[in-house]
Formats: sequence, structure tokens, C-alpha cells
Amino acid sequence: MSRPHAVFRRLGPGDGLLLRQLNDVFAEASGDHETYRGAPSTEAYLEGLLAKEHIIAVVAEAEGKVLGGLVAYEFDKAERMRREVYIYDLAVAAEHRRQHLATGMIELLRNIAVQRKAWVIFVQADHGDDPAIALYEKLGAREEVLHFDIEAKLSAS
Repeated sequence: MSRPHAVFRRLGPGDGLLLRQLNDVFAEASGDHETYRGAPSTEAYLEGLLAKEHIIAVVAEAEGKVLGGLVAYEFDKAERMRREVYIYDLAVAAEHRRQHLATGMIELLRNIAVQRKAWVIFVQADHGDDPAIALYEKLGAREEVLHFDIEAKLSAS
């Protein structure tokens, strides 16, 4: 069986169905079905996200099917007149891994980042996710950092 020829592209308005397919890829790859499928976003919400310049959704697709993708967010910085791009989610469907799809999607994101005048793209990887770590080490410099989740809630004062 030949593998489908993947096309890399940024999603935009009108691509809500593909963004929903991408969330399915994220759910399967992460095993976190509750986050990605538990309370599906409306079509209007997805279309609104795709209309925002600072939200970047990139997919590898073939024959109308999402093989993998990433969602990144652009931040305007206060310390200098520059931007950073953060890859929040990246996954490739299990049957399409080891075909350089993640690298192709990141290369497209690099081009978008240059057009958007970003100075860096950054991403996190979990300890033990050796394939992701190997990919990111191939493409960039590794930094050892700590990550903290701070719950958004009203203070008790």
C-alpha cells in the first residue's frame, strides 16, 4: 500500500471540520479523550479561532484527511518589539509517523513565524516522550526548565 502524499498548510476560516479532525488526532496520540472530545467546540467557535492571526493551526493532510497537525500561539512581547510562537499541541496519527510529517509542519510554521516577524518558536516536551524530544533536539536548542500550572480561580480575600 502506498502512503498518501501529504500537503502541509495553515488552516483558516472555513476549515473548522479539519480542525475538529485534528483534535481527534490529538485525542488518539495523547490518550486524553476527555480533553479533546469531552465537550466538543461548536463550529462557530472553531471558525472564530481560525480567523485569529495569533492562532496558528497547521496540518498535514491527504485526500481530505488530517494525518497530523499542530496548534501554535503567537505572543507579542513587552520587553522588546518582537514576537514568540509557542507550539502548544503537535501530533501525527500513529499510522503516519516516521514519514517526516512533524518536521514538515514545523518547517511551515517556521515560514509563518518569519512572515509574522517572530524571533523564536518554542515548545515543551514531557519527560519520557523520546520521539518528541529527539525531533525537537534535531530542530533547536534544548533548555531545561520547570513548568507550573497555576489554577485560575478567584482569591479568597
